[in-house]
Amino acid sequence: MGGSRAQVNKPHKTRFASKSSRNLHKTSDKSRIGKSEHNVAKGARAARVQRNKMLREQKRAALLKEKRASSGSASAPRVIVLFGLSADVNLNSLAEDLLSLLSPQGYDATLPTVASVEYKLRTTVLKAPHGDLLSCLEMAKVADLIAFVASASSSCEGSTSDYIDSFGSHCLSVFRSLGLPSTAVLIRDLPTDMKRRHDSKKTCTSSLASEFPEDCKFYPADTKDELHKFMWLFTEQRLSVPHWRSQRPYLISQKVDMVADDFNSGNCTLLLTGYLRARSLSVNQLVHVSGVGDFQLSKMEILKDPLPLNARKEQDFMDSDEVCDVEVLRSLVPDPMRQEPLLVENVPDPLAGDQTWPTEAEMAEAEKSQKQKKKKKRTLPRGTSEYQAAWIVDGTDEEGSSTDEDEEADGMVLDEGGIGYPGQEGTNYSDLSDDQASLSFGNSDGETDVDSVMMEGENLTKEQLANEIQKIKQAHADDEEFPDEVDTPLDIPARKRFAKYRGLKSFRTSTWDPKESLPLEYARIFAFDNFNRTQKNVLAKALDMEQQNRDDCATASSYARLYIKDVPTSVASKLCNQAKTMPVTACGLLQHESKMSVLHFSVKKHDSYSAPIKAKDELIFHVGFRQFIARPIYSTDNMNSDKHKMERFLHAGRFSMASIYAPISFPPLPLIALRSSEGAGTAPAVAAVGTLKSIDPDRIILKKITLTGYPQRVSKLKASVRYMFHNPEDVKWFKPVEVWTKCGRRGRIKEPLGTHGALKCIFNGVLQQHDTVCMSLYKRSYPKWPDHRFPILDA
Repeated sequence: MGGSRAQVNKPHKTRFASKSSRNLHKTSDKSRIGKSEHNVAKGARAARVQRNKMLREQKRAALLKEKRASSGSASAPRVIVLFGLSADVNLNSLAEDLLSLLSPQGYDATLPTVASVEYKLRTTVLKAPHGDLLSCLEMAKVADLIAFVASASSSCEGSTSDYIDSFGSHCLSVFRSLGLPSTAVLIRDLPTDMKRRHDSKKTCTSSLASEFPEDCKFYPADTKDELHKFMWLFTEQRLSVPHWRSQRPYLISQKVDMVADDFNSGNCTLLLTGYLRARSLSVNQLVHVSGVGDFQLSKMEILKDPLPLNARKEQDFMDSDEVCDVEVLRSLVPDPMRQEPLLVENVPDPLAGDQTWPTEAEMAEAEKSQKQKKKKKRTLPRGTSEYQAAWIVDGTDEEGSSTDEDEEADGMVLDEGGIGYPGQEGTNYSDLSDDQASLSFGNSDGETDVDSVMMEGENLTKEQLANEIQKIKQAHADDEEFPDEVDTPLDIPARKRFAKYRGLKSFRTSTWDPKESLPLEYARIFAFDNFNRTQKNVLAKALDMEQQNRDDCATASSYARLYIKDVPTSVASKLCNQAKTMPVTACGLLQHESKMSVLHFSVKKHDSYSAPIKAKDELIFHVGFRQFIARPIYSTDNMNSDKHKMERFLHAGRFSMASIYAPISFPPLPLIALRSSEGAGTAPAVAAVGTLKSIDPDRIILKKITLTGYPQRVSKLKASVRYMFHNPEDVKWFKPVEVWTKCGRRGRIKEPLGTHGALKCIFNGVLQQHDTVCMSLYKRSYPKWPDHRFPILDA
């Protein structure tokens, strides 16, 4: 059987085979003209080396541009905020030492900005007042470097560290939520003896190291040489700022003035003078004055820099002009065709929903759609009329279409995928008696729990105020122990009290139309078809404006004066007084950022705040540079559902979503929520912190209530339940809604029993006598429209 048909195996390739023997099967095309393998490898290596060199040069150029923008001779002055970690720290002496080191010839106390030729640096030194949370917060928003000052001789009891008191620890947590810029720690009051000085510095550093970022450096700051070393290191340091601050132009005012308006006696023109930072500002942009609101610019002037680093230019400037009169280099006037309109709310058309006579095209389209509907075959119950068939939604499953014989037209329809809207305003109440129908429906809009209406502080005595606070605390405790449980009222029928609530077959899968029965406030807000696409286009447009160097823009680091028009005179006078203690900040707004919409924040109750925070309570929202007043509602964030359960209180220890009516802002942005105290003259406290997540008016937030009843008689799967309702008509009304028990049983209502609201239920298992029967009802909730929008009006 051998010969040519014998199997011949492929010879084994040994690891000792030479390269030539391994490459015998390869054919070489000598006729092809090309580079040798050595040259090809050499060319690839050269290309790789060239590409790496190009990337290094690009990174070097970007870093050089960033360094020139932040610390060059033409850059805006760096802002150093001195923050004392305890009340024992003397910031005044430290600020004087720093300013005298930077400017030996003297400086203006009202304008703490100096130009140092020795350090080739311009610096603004601000002192954060200890105990004033609002001033510290505003200074931290604009700081390029926060220098935390600790006293080695201080001893703070009851705090996380011996060198930080309670207010310092509180502000540190707020600064972390806001986003820390570059930080440094200056240690004062060290002993003069070298050994004790070294030991004290080491002890202070080890105690404070856990409170600050890893790259934070510690410097002794008692002598002039130590401050000199700190300033040299600060000059060469690459500063890092939060990302949200670099997306918008902003101006820290060094001078605030006001000019009366001849045409309107109630308004005036506010003048803010200072250095532009981060981005270029267009005269056609809207600006937000922190705590005041959004405004248009009537004019913008680019002024000659009053503090140039070049000594010769400074001398020429001193010779040519007086210091008080700054030379105007260029004046920019807005273009009416390109200026961003100050549009805050949408103006709804009251006749938009009125029925009009249809056109011929609309009638033809309706006839065509009607014919197509007739062609579709649908399986309907026997005896269904044409009118009844028009109300049956296509695609309903067999379980949803099949009805029990006992389920007659009670008016309450179970939502099993969008087949009904029970309890809406259009519900038929013809089955009620005349005296029942005459009852007022005003209570159907109210909250189900007992709301304590807080009156004005001056109208309440101390005993009444204490009682109101105690009621809120008790409601907060009850909500944690028995969430969503409410009592059915005795004097009002449940079908009227809960007329706007409906049952859901499944909270996760049942449908809820986001456009259904919207409140009137939704006619005043704006919505996006695709928010992510709009945000991408707006940011790209702002970047193009930055790179084009347009004629209507003032570049970053330029010294400018903003003429902000139509500012109320009383507000402008308050800003002039406020500028003496804390900086007044104005930031440029991106497109659409003045319009109202529904904003959603991921928030967490601050650890230092112990009082209960109820939904729709008034809070002051600090979102980036902007401040406004809002009345949020809180909800859970369900990742696998389009519906979210409302929370009556903001509970500690977990994140919730806060939804408010507010001006549009593009994320990411940090949130600091402040709450004013009940007493007059007290500063607001930090209630919650978080971040901006999305802008979506269609986000469905459902308020859940749970009606409870107790088994009276139990017979295997059947039970008679009482105290859930108080009349048989309510039992018939809520009959389609599924019931459940706290021990895990599920069932349905079969029929009412007697005349006092008892009902018979059937469950999927044996019911325990001590169990509780529950019914879940849902209603969509919306935020509360704020009565006033900006906090400075209340100052």
